Amino acid sequence: MSDLIIAVPSKGRLKEQVEAWLADCGLGLAVTGGSRGYMASLRGVPGAQVRLLSAGDIADALDAGEVHLGITGEDLLRERGEDLDERVLLLRALGFGRADLVVAAPRSWLDVETMADLEEVAAEHLARTGRRMRVATKYLTQTRAFFARHGVVDYRIAESGGATEGAPAAGSAELVVDITTTGATLAANGLKVLADGVILKSQAQLAAALRADWTEGALAAAERLLRVVEARAAALRSATLIWPARDDAAEAAVVDALTRAGASRRPNGLLVEASRVAEAAQALTAAGLGPVTAARPEFVFDVSCPALDTLRSRVFDEPVKKTAKDSA
Repeated sequence: MSDLIIAVPSKGRLKEQVEAWLADCGLGLAVTGGSRGYMASLRGVPGAQVRLLSAGDIADALDAGEVHLGITGEDLLRERGEDLDERVLLLRALGFGRADLVVAAPRSWLDVETMADLEEVAAEHLARTGRRMRVATKYLTQTRAFFARHGVVDYRIAESGGATEGAPAAGSAELVVDITTTGATLAANGLKVLADGVILKSQAQLAAALRADWTEGALAAAERLLRVVEARAAALRSATLIWPARDDAAEAAVVDALTRAGASRRPNGLLVEASRVAEAAQALTAAGLGPVTAARPEFVFDVSCPALDTLRSRVFDEPVKKTAKDSA
């Protein structure tokens, strides 16, 4: 029996991006049953079973504790309820699968640019027609919470099962709440995003299910994965600087100044933020040190792993809240 169960997307662009990210971390997927298989193993993480599921099913499985770890869009996870953080721990934003969940209105509504404008229009629509303004969306939970925060109450949700952005043109809704990456599809359907209408800036997340059956074996397998992932992420934002050591006061002074500014000492040089390579190298050469060579590491493994520490504290030290249904 596998100690750790990980869910990854089974199809589409997100699947390709997840596989590329894992490969970049040196963690290749080996699918069982050919290209159409729904189980896999993860090279470098023994004791892990990988399940290939749809992005929506991964969010459901994480929420229910049916898997230990999963990769899916934050928009799908947040749709599980405002108390999501009691059941699911977001470990790392992955930087791909980006999309915004937005409120969009017809471009012809020239006097509607903000949620405050929408509140007024909704009240006027109800007074004029006797019907509440309709909002087409697949994102019921986040729509209700966002509209409530902005004081918009005179509306009703028209749950969308198809192309949400086409609802106003089809006459089935006045507004939409939908995911967009560039806004082009909304614009093509005569819609505009309200100035303060961004509900969530979503991206793919590596997440942990707090309700899962976390054993020490499962956590040990998760540690192997998380340390590699964190080490690769650290490497991508870092660079190493090396130079012929002089071991004098001038060298010590500039190295001390750079470490105070955030650099880390290494046996043969410094580890610095990639964005500060030129600045750090200039400080070294100004002190007469050089030539300075900059290189990008493949991985930077640190003693601490904050994601792992947080996960351990949540699953072993902090009781997961149960609903009345769970207790029945």
